[in-house]
This record gives sequence, structure tokens and C-alpha cells, in this order.
Amino acid sequence: MNNTGIVILAAGASSRFGTPKQLTQFNGKTFLQHVIDEAKDAGVEPIVVVTGANADEVSSSIADSNVDLIFNKNWAKGMASGIVAGVHAIRQLDNRIDKIIIAVCDQPFVSAMLFKQLDKVQQETGKSIVASAYANTIGTPVLFSRKYFEQLLGLEGDTGAKKLLKDYREDVATVDFPEGDVDVDTQEDLERLPE
Repeated sequence: MNNTGIVILAAGASSRFGTPKQLTQFNGKTFLQHVIDEAKDAGVEPIVVVTGANADEVSSSIADSNVDLIFNKNWAKGMASGIVAGVHAIRQLDNRIDKIIIAVCDQPFVSAMLFKQLDKVQQETGKSIVASAYANTIGTPVLFSRKYFEQLLGLEGDTGAKKLLKDYREDVATVDFPEGDVDVDTQEDLERLPE
């Protein structure tokens, strides 16, 4: 996937979950390691992981993953600050990047195929935003073309990138990702996950 980077948001405190969700084991690897591995399999580069709460633990868990780690000192202000930190980092690492995928680490069924599909649909439709569609909504992972990098850098608060999906609806294409509805916020959610 030429000139496509990814920002993996791994800064949350997992307050409802009770332990760092990023480090939760599922099918033999942590949630975070799973997303990193799938991004690598898709050929996405650079891979930027944004940490915040539990940064030392999270960072040491992926020390051998050959990704770029960014500590977001403003992580407590919400998801937008992590997106801003990640997009800024990717642009510093490689100014030829044309597309950035924003992903979270608590969707255990993201795959390399999904990342490739986001890119493919962007090329086919010419739309500048390609979001994942699930449970009557659209959301992460979501791909943004360069056209929206400045808007991503201007995000604030806990709205994340959803605001851009609403504001620029006419420029959004979607990829079906029914498993995207499965995210893990509590220990009970984890116990209900299919293997």
C-alpha cells in the first residue's frame, strides 16, 4: 500500500476494563500487537503507535515490533489529541504520505484484508475518506486522504475523527466490517468474544 501510513491509538486508561486493554491477550497475542501485525501484513508504513496512560508498559510490550512510538502527553484530554499527535508524527516521518488510516486497539477483528480494502475502495471511488461500516454506524478503522490532514490536526476533545465523517459525508465511502461492532470495554465483553 504505497504512501499509506497508520496511526494506532493506544493511549486510553481502560478505566472500565480495569487493566490496560492494549495488553489484553486474545488468540495468543495482545490486542495492540494484533493490530500492528495486521498493519504490517497489509504493507502499511509507517506504523505510528500513540501511547498515553500506561505508556511504559504498553511501549515495552511492543519494543521489538519495529514501529514508531509517540507519547501523547495530552492523552487525558480525549481521542482527538492522540489523532493529532499521530498524524503530526507520520508527517514528520515521511512527508510523501498521501493517506493515513486511523485505528484503535480494542477492535480484535481488524485484519490486513480490511486495511487493504479501505485503500482499494479509496482508489476505486475517489472519495477522500473511507470508513468502516458496522451496526448502523461508520467509524474506525478509517482512511483519510491528504486532503483532510489539516482537519485531522485541528481536532479537539473526545469526538475523535467522527466529526469529520459527519462534516464531509459527501466525501465518505464505506467498507463493510460487521465485526467492527465488537469492541472490548469491560471484562465481560472479553469473555463474550468468539475465539
